[in-house]
Amino acid sequence: MDSTMIIIAAIIGLAVGFGIAKFMEKGKASKTIANAKKEAARFLKEAKVEGENLKRDKILQAKEKFLELKAEHEKVIIGKDRKINESEKRTRDKESQVSSELARGKKLSSQLDEKLKDVDYRKDFFEKKQSEVDKLHNSQIQQLEVISGLSADDAKSQLIESLRETAKSDAMVYIQTTVEEAKLTAQQEARKIVINTIQRIGTEEAVENCVSVFNIESDDVKGRIIGREGRNIRALESATGVEIIVDDTPEAIILSCFDSVRREVARLSLHKLVTDGRIHPARIEEIVKKTEKQIETEIIDIGKRTVIDLGIHGLHPELIKAVGRMKYRSSYGQNLLQHSREVSKLCGVMAAEMGLNAKVAKRAGLLHDIGKVPNTEAEVETPHAILGMQWAEKYGEKPDVCNAIGAHHDEIEMKNLISPIVQVCDAISGARPGARRQVLDSYIQRLKDLEEIAFGFGGVQKAYAIQAGRELRVIVESEKVSDDKAAQLSFEISQKIQTDMTYPGQVKVTVIRETRAVNVAK
Repeated sequence: MDSTMIIIAAIIGLAVGFGIAKFMEKGKASKTIANAKKEAARFLKEAKVEGENLKRDKILQAKEKFLELKAEHEKVIIGKDRKINESEKRTRDKESQVSSELARGKKLSSQLDEKLKDVDYRKDFFEKKQSEVDKLHNSQIQQLEVISGLSADDAKSQLIESLRETAKSDAMVYIQTTVEEAKLTAQQEARKIVINTIQRIGTEEAVENCVSVFNIESDDVKGRIIGREGRNIRALESATGVEIIVDDTPEAIILSCFDSVRREVARLSLHKLVTDGRIHPARIEEIVKKTEKQIETEIIDIGKRTVIDLGIHGLHPELIKAVGRMKYRSSYGQNLLQHSREVSKLCGVMAAEMGLNAKVAKRAGLLHDIGKVPNTEAEVETPHAILGMQWAEKYGEKPDVCNAIGAHHDEIEMKNLISPIVQVCDAISGARPGARRQVLDSYIQRLKDLEEIAFGFGGVQKAYAIQAGRELRVIVESEKVSDDKAAQLSFEISQKIQTDMTYPGQVKVTVIRETRAVNVAK
């Protein structure tokens, strides 16, 4: 308690005591007063003690607060001193750096002044020399003018005129010679172009009509197909009538024959023999006979399914068989049976749109190319349109169908409206690319693989596989690939091809790097 409150309480106690004493008996009044005085003295004593204790506590708290504030103040002062010291250190470092830079700048300035003086000296020297050369050149020109009796401009004009006349005469002689040579060689060159064109087209036609490819898993199978001293391959060629070519083409054997059915028999027989694993002459003859029967049955089934799918009825069995044989014949890279089916469907749609007999049109469209699958060698010499028409007449087809077959390549005159429809639909279907040969697919894939290997290296801009895959030309970016790196890149690409690809012969890798400077005049 506070000492003031204690005193007030004592006074109140005394007043209460006095008030009570007035109502008490006189004998007890003195005793009550004495007790009240004692209580008041005790309260005063306790109040003084508590006041001293409270004063002492407040003083201690004030001292502790002072010490805390002092410690915090010292920390702040120490931090500021540290920052000031760091700032002074940085300032000293910057001053030393600026001083060194100034010293170096003074040194560079002095060197620059010396070089400028040297340049001025050399400039004056060269100007003097140039003036001397100009004087000497002018004096020589004057001497030449005196000797020749002509001024410099007159001599220049005479020289230009002389050169112009000489150039005209030389040009006329060259033009006349060139024209005469062109006249002499034009006919010969034209013949060469025609012969080369025939040669290219003939090769493509021969490959397309006479070659099939039999793919094998590994080149080890080639030895088993050839057999000891070649007896297996001779037996196979004798049984099938197909020439079997085993060369360095990786994982492939070429089957060559004009008869596409024979090629298919040979291909299926080879497949069975390689799958079975038993390859010897007796087994070869057995497999070939079974395959021929299988192919014959399959040809008839294919023909029947085709005419049923197209809704054509009453077709002679020999014509059905000829339709089935179309599956094993291709024309300009397009399967002949698929082509004939397309033409038949197109003819039906077009005839229906024109109000003609759609069934007759479909029949003519299916049979228009049956002449491309002849049965005998003598029939090969006859155009396929005429041969197909003869077959249709032989096996009881209507005149409209026969005329459409024979006239679809204008070998004979068109006599009905079905004929031009067949001709147009044949052209429409022939314009669409058909299935490609496997040998061409393998060839194109090999070229793509070569180019992809080149693009796998950094800095390559373009890559072209040329010379039938015998050469790879790589064009690189001159900014990214140096001359030395180009040689290294050529070696790395050749090693990558040698490691990752299988190919006949060898592949030449040529890396081309060029630098161009291009400006535009506006």
